[in-house]
Amino acid sequence: MNMTPSLKRKRLRALLNAPYALQAPGIYDGYGARLVQDAGFEACYMTGNGVSAALLGRPDVGLVDLTMIADHARRVASCIDIPLVCDADTGYGNVVNVRRTIAEFEAAGVAAIHIEDQVSPKRCAQLPGDRTVLDFSSAVGKIAAASAARSDSDFVLIARTDCVGAFGIDEAVRRTRAFAAEGADVVFVELKNNPDILRQIRYLKDNVQVPMVINMDTGGAVRQLRAAELKQAGIDLAIYPALARGVFGYAMTQALNHLNTHGNIENFAQTSMFSSAQYNAALGLEDIEQWESRFDKSL
Repeated sequence: MNMTPSLKRKRLRALLNAPYALQAPGIYDGYGARLVQDAGFEACYMTGNGVSAALLGRPDVGLVDLTMIADHARRVASCIDIPLVCDADTGYGNVVNVRRTIAEFEAAGVAAIHIEDQVSPKRCAQLPGDRTVLDFSSAVGKIAAASAARSDSDFVLIARTDCVGAFGIDEAVRRTRAFAAEGADVVFVELKNNPDILRQIRYLKDNVQVPMVINMDTGGAVRQLRAAELKQAGIDLAIYPALARGVFGYAMTQALNHLNTHGNIENFAQTSMFSSAQYNAALGLEDIEQWESRFDKSL
């Protein structure tokens, strides 16, 4: 790996202001991150929901703490040369905790995090029902604290609000404007699928003059947008949190059903699984072997 955390952060900032939208497929481990990089994407997104599933086998209801996810993020960020954007939930506490959250993710080599205005314990926005959020001043104060806590000015702070369900789109505009004024580089409004979602995105973009993230798992009209259409719709960073976790769940279930039904995986392995060569290539085995042969003269 050649790109330092600082260079990854600078690269992400440039991509957020590019004439095209940045697509960041969702992953939850280093293997998935390497696959995203090998596929040619310029950034990837580590979903807290997926990390909760992978590390705990539990839903995203606030069970993953700062130490767990920052340690995991360090390993993921170190195995790729593209920026890693990471879910940091509520910042894992109050404004004092947020200070440590920034320090931990910066030290982990992550390029960006998003912090949301939900109360603790949080619940994944994609679960049914509206989310309970902090009052306006507390939400803004937390983002101000996160911005002030940065030691690397290129570390990208994404301020997220989950207020739309309970308080409407105008409250989201009010909050994201205030977040940007306090130093947030990017804003992220969590939206539920509805017939007006594209109009809502444009309304937000027109009223908050900073780059904007949209969760592409929202569904409906947003999910149908192609790469060339994202920027035109007002989206600067499109994240796909469910991609890896959804594909894995489906593919693994198919493989298990095949094994259970047929008693072996012979035919399945030939058509629906990586070969050993493909798997090792994705993990960079050739690079390791070249390094080994260069310095280990006993080989």
